[in-house]
Parts: sequence; structure tokens; C-alpha cells
Amino acid sequence: MKTGKRYAKLSELIDNSVAYDPSEAVRLVQDTGKAKFDETVELHVRLGVDSRHADQQVRGAVVLPHGTGRSKKVLVFAKGPKADEALAAGADYVGAEDMVDKITKENWFDFDVVVATPDMMGVVGRLGKVLGPKGLMPNPKSGTVSMDVKKAIDDIKAGKIEYRLDKTNIIHCPIGKVSFGQEKLEENLKVIMDAIIKAKPAAAKGQYIKSASISATMGPGIKLNAAKFSN
Repeated sequence: MKTGKRYAKLSELIDNSVAYDPSEAVRLVQDTGKAKFDETVELHVRLGVDSRHADQQVRGAVVLPHGTGRSKKVLVFAKGPKADEALAAGADYVGAEDMVDKITKENWFDFDVVVATPDMMGVVGRLGKVLGPKGLMPNPKSGTVSMDVKKAIDDIKAGKIEYRLDKTNIIHCPIGKVSFGQEKLEENLKVIMDAIIKAKPAAAKGQYIKSASISATMGPGIKLNAAKFSN
């Protein structure tokens, strides 16, 4: 793969044969995150499971102590008092069938997370084919299907992120911005790694965490020493 001079120069700071301790990896990701914008730091974890099997799925959500550095727009499907509760809690958009029409007829996707009360899932289900592929379908496991819409919204606004396996058995998720600094990035990294480890399926056999790395948006990948996390 052809890379630019800037990327090649940054790559010289990384020894690809070394799996770095978390603190050293975080230091390096800050050294390599030198673009003209505040780069997002991303975590990539390859797991020793098979996502084709339902009993080996890994999916969940966790509130990062320092957030992701990006505010999220929340769409809530609710009616009556729960709709009022959602608005009071700071939801960006609240509705029901009207939102289904807006999404399907106007191709409207000006939101990052969808929350729904359980009684609204029949309505939201009509959007499965468009929300599903985008990873936006509400799910009880991630806390986005709930009668406690205030807590759901508060958690999302506070820095809640979802993690899930892709088809290659890798989890990709943000852990903050380069500007967060060493301590905050380390704390966020620990929280998400702990959550992924706790989500280990009973059906998983052998080594659970195959490999892990972090990188800034425009920077090279930095291998993490997976042994530093419980496995």
C-alpha cells in the first residue's frame, strides 16, 4: 500500500515488532497524531471468536469516563410522557411514525444514536433495513431500548459508546481525542478493554484477545501488549 511521506515519517517512530505496554502506546499515539485537526484515537481488537455463530457474538456498550470528544445527536422514538421526558433530558429529536416517514421519504439521517421505548419497537422495526446496516438499530444490550429514556440519553451524552464485532471478528471503537492527554486516554482505554473482556462469550475457546492496537485518525497502528489486560 502506497503511503505519503508524512505517514512514512511517523511510522519510523513505531517498531512494528513490538507490542507496547498501554501507557507507552498511548504516548506514541499522541506523538503520531500530529495532523492539523484534533485526531480521534481508535482502538482495534481482534478476538478469538467466530461472529457467524450467535453464541459467540460480542456486543455491548460502556460509558467512557472522559467521553469521546464528540457530541452525539440522539433520536428518540417515544410517545406521551416518555416523549416529554426525552425532550427534557436533552434529546435532539423525538417522535414516532413521523420520524419513520422522515427517514424513509427524505433519506434523513442527521443523528448518531437511536433510542426507543419498548412499546415503540414495532414502529422502529419498519426501519430495520435502513438502520441495521448503519449500526443504528436500538438494542436492549446497548441500553438503547429502555423505558428509562432519561438515563439512556444521559449516558450517551456523557460519552457512552457501543462496541460490536464486525464480520472479520474485530471490534473498532473510539477512545477519545489526541488532545485528551495521556491520563484520560489511558483511563478510557482501560474501561473499554475491561468491558470487552467481561463480554467474553461462554462459547469462546482458546485465546480470547488475539491482538489489539490503537491509532490516531491519520497515524500508523501501534500494537498493544494484550497480556497487560486480563484474558
